[in-house]
Amino acid sequence: MADSPTEGVKSVARVFDLLELIADAGGDVTLSELSTMAELPLPTIHRLLRTLVSLGYARQLANRRYALGPRLVRLGEVANRQFGQLAKPQLKDLVARLGETANLATIDGDQVIYVSQAPSPHAMRMFTEVGRRSGLHNTGVGKAILSQFDDDVVRDIVARTGLPKTTEHSIDSLDALLDDLHLSRERGYAIDDGEQEIGVRCYAMTVPGAPVPTAVSVSGPVARVDEAFAARAIPVLREVVQEIAAVTA
Repeated sequence: MADSPTEGVKSVARVFDLLELIADAGGDVTLSELSTMAELPLPTIHRLLRTLVSLGYARQLANRRYALGPRLVRLGEVANRQFGQLAKPQLKDLVARLGETANLATIDGDQVIYVSQAPSPHAMRMFTEVGRRSGLHNTGVGKAILSQFDDDVVRDIVARTGLPKTTEHSIDSLDALLDDLHLSRERGYAIDDGEQEIGVRCYAMTVPGAPVPTAVSVSGPVARVDEAFAARAIPVLREVVQEIAAVTA
């Protein structure tokens, strides 16, 4: 007998819950771990995973753990492009008001991915290719996103990724990162001060209520992006992230 409409909706919801649980766990889990996290019986979890594997949305690894499947990559890339396009007018407005490059980035596993950009009109400017993935710990957008998580989540991410140094200014200890995130939470924005690229400073702020953790940044050479720039930029950033929140809700 076919599932009733109610049962069908429940199954679809459970499938998406499983995919999100695998992502939250860092990308791969055991059947029993999923059963505990989802609070569902093992046979139910196994049936749903078998369907996801057959469709390519999940895969079983050699060690019998389950991971996200390759077909999700295409869906994520298309969704990111569409999400980035929604915010493009606000990014262009940010550039028009501040004169420096604006970026929109979301979390992608244990990294950030840049999904939209509006370039500065200056000949010397910051440029980050849309689609590029970078560290969470050494970018303004990454630290803004991390500041939304509690310290235990940050510790779990660092345990998986480490803290590779991109420049001599990159944060390379967990205690220093947690201190930096605490400061970001207090002031409401994150700063990348030459941590991703020497000579470049970036101010970043999260988009409230975004469907996935998302941040907007404005960045440029330290000669132009100084304390006086910050005094002008932070209020504008606050306006822009609220506008992006409204159009992407």
